[in-house]
Amino acid sequence: QEQLIESGGGLVQTGDSLRLSCAASIREFSIYVIGWWRQAPGKERELIGRISATGRMTNYANSVKGRFTISRDNAKNMVYLQMNSLKPEDTAVYYCAVAGSYSYTRPEQYYYWGQGTQVTVSS
Repeated sequence: QEQLIESGGGLVQTGDSLRLSCAASIREFSIYVIGWWRQAPGKERELIGRISATGRMTNYANSVKGRFTISRDNAKNMVYLQMNSLKPEDTAVYYCAVAGSYSYTRPEQYYYWGQGTQVTVSS
């Protein structure tokens, strides 16, 4: 069964760092774009960043630019989200998902969503 599993979330304080992992059990993982999304209570799911199939291109939402970094290891079928200088507004459930094109930015264009991992940042 093809799936993505996120891990690494937790409760941290403002200014702390966390690294989330996304483990993929997907055939031909290296041909897919991976997006990191988050959803806070009462808010829409937000695309916070994505990485191209080769890892050479990344793109970030303004809300996390300069603080978050996405990387991938295609040999291990893993994608990572390094989050630094965390703020209370970063509190959300974080998801990774697959897309067939780097230009895709809508949630309905992504699939194989994981179950998410909770990140809570206390002030």
